[in-house]
Amino acid sequence: MDKVTNKGDIELLEVVGASDLNRFIKLPFALYEGDPNWVPPLISERKEFFNKSKNPFYRAARTRLFVARKNGRDVGRIATCVNFNHNEFHEEKTGFFGFFDVIDDYEVAEVLLKTAMITLKGEGLEQMLGPANFSTNHEVGVLVEGFDRPPTLMMTYNKPYYGDLLEKFGLRKAKDLLAFRIDTETKMDPRLFRIADRLKEREGINIRTLDMNNYDREVEMINEIYNQAWSKNWGFVPMSVDEFRHMAKDMKQIVDPDLVYIAEVQGKPVGFALSLPNINQALIHTNGRLFPTGLIKLLWHTKIKNKVDSIRIVTLGVIPEYQKRGLDAIFYVETFNNGPKKGYKWGEMSWVLEDNFAMVRAAETMGGVLYKRYRMYGMRV
Repeated sequence: MDKVTNKGDIELLEVVGASDLNRFIKLPFALYEGDPNWVPPLISERKEFFNKSKNPFYRAARTRLFVARKNGRDVGRIATCVNFNHNEFHEEKTGFFGFFDVIDDYEVAEVLLKTAMITLKGEGLEQMLGPANFSTNHEVGVLVEGFDRPPTLMMTYNKPYYGDLLEKFGLRKAKDLLAFRIDTETKMDPRLFRIADRLKEREGINIRTLDMNNYDREVEMINEIYNQAWSKNWGFVPMSVDEFRHMAKDMKQIVDPDLVYIAEVQGKPVGFALSLPNINQALIHTNGRLFPTGLIKLLWHTKIKNKVDSIRIVTLGVIPEYQKRGLDAIFYVETFNNGPKKGYKWGEMSWVLEDNFAMVRAAETMGGVLYKRYRMYGMRV
């Protein structure tokens, strides 16, 4: 590692090689040891994510990774990201910090955050936003409410003191992201089923599931809808076909095609809804490794013992000309109807922007209970 700075007994080092990256990836394993709600990432997956020659995300981004040491042990980490696609799309000069993990020590947090701020300012940027690992298309936000349960797939988890450390440094709330829990025991308003049927008939909408035999073609179609549908949402970053394919390649291993819906009008795709099995219920037992025993544990807690009994409603998108016509309600009803038939007992709708009042109302109408809140922070640099 390259030494960046020293502050008293705190040493900050920059990741420059494979062994450094390994330390960066493994730091949270010690930090969260014994925490029953922390889900360890697969180390092999994290290494692939950070591989700049394989991950298309880095074609339009510049990142740096840092590790803090104190008294001879690693005590914190942080990353910075200049996302050129984000800044071009939003016409701003924003840099991101992410992969923020730290012991409950403000001096260590201050060194990490100050390094990120100085790094981004040196890139000519005007504000710092985060945490984002590395963009809103990946994991984002600090958990500020709902520490009593593990996170679902692709959602973050952290110690309760993180928000206090960030605010003490001077970061302020930029936006809250909400997660709603829906149980199969929840009685959905029967009017929703009738409304969904009427909407499908009135608009001539056909709902089908994902065609795994033409997976690549389906992925490209969903990517096109996604970039159109989300273009006006806060924090949205368009995804290239290559980046979307890269992410979809990982999802293919766990996707349940019966819970991915495509809406078509006269054969033309106009919207989609993506739910994924909450594989975190299995990953929590692997300690980040598939070998030598992790694969056995993963199989035990999925195929054998069927521990994955929940889903995360990850995203849905509707092309602009079909928005506000009730397609979202149709997707939710389809998911609510078919999820229990597949053995799923509960689901999470996340993340929902706090000021996306239509989506918040939709979640509440379905009987969803707000049970986790994530926060994005920002400041001028």
